[in-house]
Amino acid sequence: MSSTEPAARELQDRAVLWSVGEIRATDVVAAACEALVAGLDTPALRILAACTRAEADYDVRDLLPPALDELGLAFYSVGSVAGQEAAARALAARMLAGEMTPRELAFRIHSRFGHELPLVEGLAELDDDYDTLDYSNRTRAQVDADVTAEALRLGRHPIAPTELTDAPT
Repeated sequence: MSSTEPAARELQDRAVLWSVGEIRATDVVAAACEALVAGLDTPALRILAACTRAEADYDVRDLLPPALDELGLAFYSVGSVAGQEAAARALAARMLAGEMTPRELAFRIHSRFGHELPLVEGLAELDDDYDTLDYSNRTRAQVDADVTAEALRLGRHPIAPTELTDAPT
């Protein structure tokens, strides 16, 4: 893995998490800055990284697609199934990296996608299981283990062909 690959992956993950409303535009700008520091450098990436906090909410929508394109990364259109699946994979990776608990992952997936995204239906159901622990014969540790298994499955799930698009309208 080259020294720039983790920065590119992080920019891709933040882009997709932003596209589903999971993180703020300023987080995408921060990832662009981190990518520049790591050695990625394209004209559109520099412009994206130069956004101020005040500009980010307005400008990321237009600046992100060309920055990702110049780096050979996918831009998923807002609301696309492929983008939602990529966001779910990014959240699962964050849980596996210890950035959130299994309970937080299940809750965020369920809150963001409900029971409407087949790829993560199991996690939505496990969030329901957390809510009924007092009335079931399962323990929190058992549900945590099931969530972790689902997160690992997401990491192994083949990624569908990307839905590259122009900037959303």
